Amino acid sequence: MPLQQLTICSVASEVDPFIKTGGLADVARALPKALASLGHQVTIFIPLYRIIDRTAHRFIPVITKCGVQHGAHELTFDLWVSALEGDIPVYGIAAEGLEDAILEHAVYNPHRGNEHFALFNRCVLAALKIIKLRPDIIHCHDWHTGLIPYLLQTDYAHDEFFSATASVFTIHNLAFQCAHNWWEIPMELKDPGNTPLPDPDNPAFQYINFTKRALRYSDIITTVSEWYAEEILTQEYGEDLHRTLASRKQRLVGIINGIDYQDYNPKTDPGLWQNYDTDSLQMKGANKRELQRWLSLPVAPHTPLYTLISRLSEQKGLELLIEIMEPLLRLDLQLIILGAGDKAYEKFFDRIRKRHATKVAVHLEFDTINTTKVYAGSDMFLMPSRFEPCGLGQLISLRYGSIPIVHSVGGLRDTVVDFNPHTGKGNGFTFRTYDSRDLLVAVTRALVNYRYPDTWHQLVRNAMQQVYSWELPAKKYVKVYRKALLWRQHSTRLQLKTP
Repeated sequence: MPLQQLTICSVASEVDPFIKTGGLADVARALPKALASLGHQVTIFIPLYRIIDRTAHRFIPVITKCGVQHGAHELTFDLWVSALEGDIPVYGIAAEGLEDAILEHAVYNPHRGNEHFALFNRCVLAALKIIKLRPDIIHCHDWHTGLIPYLLQTDYAHDEFFSATASVFTIHNLAFQCAHNWWEIPMELKDPGNTPLPDPDNPAFQYINFTKRALRYSDIITTVSEWYAEEILTQEYGEDLHRTLASRKQRLVGIINGIDYQDYNPKTDPGLWQNYDTDSLQMKGANKRELQRWLSLPVAPHTPLYTLISRLSEQKGLELLIEIMEPLLRLDLQLIILGAGDKAYEKFFDRIRKRHATKVAVHLEFDTINTTKVYAGSDMFLMPSRFEPCGLGQLISLRYGSIPIVHSVGGLRDTVVDFNPHTGKGNGFTFRTYDSRDLLVAVTRALVNYRYPDTWHQLVRNAMQQVYSWELPAKKYVKVYRKALLWRQHSTRLQLKTP
């Protein structure tokens, strides 16, 4: 007997192509598509920020002036709808304040962020009742949606409409738990995670830990790689929530992200100078030549071309790269830096570019239009992250045959296998200790193997033959959803602890 079709509501703060500040938007777009392709009914909810062009994205109004209780205030919101690639409904919540939760330069507004996203969470639940959409699963992505599981277990605990609805909360990056840096909140003001919410006007509301409440009240908790699910149970990687996670370990599941194999396909990618696949790897070289010309580097087909495509932040391991920059540039190689972020890093890499103009190219903006050109044209891809919940960069680099060099943590450990030239097994180069010397050894090992064309050709084929599409992760999520429904059927709503 076939299993029933699920009705899934996916809630996220950003979904590509409507709004994107990082990898969350890619996942929140691709996973619903993959779930729908498996025959499930999927609906998406996002905040309808002012920065979103409602005309270009074909949003049309559904209902205006919907009422929602937000603390002591009776507020209203407007509900709009568009579609993802024509068939997946995307509902946008427009409410005062929430519209400015992402600013014009596509970064989250640090002011009143908790209040804004708490309102969004309440509006989503109110909207589901208004449109009479009773989901089996509400899938909440990252801290911005973390109050939904809590509200289902408290405010809506006796609401028949949601009595059979289970919640799944996905940790995309445990470092982000609310609108403020959790480590900057004084100990006496930290949210215990199981007390009634203060009124949004109360200064204490700004210290509410959305992620902690989601971890306590979700039916199932997932994160974006199997190894990261193990890491966050430890003090080193648990971001002060390791004890909370350990208490719910039986409900924690790691599922590696995928990438959209239609969007990322070197055989058909219209953005490349020359398309190629594993049967025509000789064509990849044309992309390298044109990339060198485009970034004003000497055209040197036999010089290994390394690239780093990243948000420029401490998490991404840039301190290690800075420490080895001088010995690195004494090697026979070229280096491309593509990304933006911390101004100190931007200034450093720009100084290096000026001093080593024939070896280093720097493009200080996250250029989504030309990104795949860089993957296709480069030989190696650097990702020395201090920690990495999943990582999408290494998955894209494998797809395009740019060999990843990674710190073996989180999703990087799950997806990149250290290459052994004697057996021909592996798809990249890894280092285990977060140390600049170990990074330099990994970079040098890649350089040595590059000098042997047959060995390198085998390595590139290994990389490109890996499959990290969304098909398998989507099937794993469906199993998680069914498990969450079983938890819901065999458990009662948690009782709110009185302070």
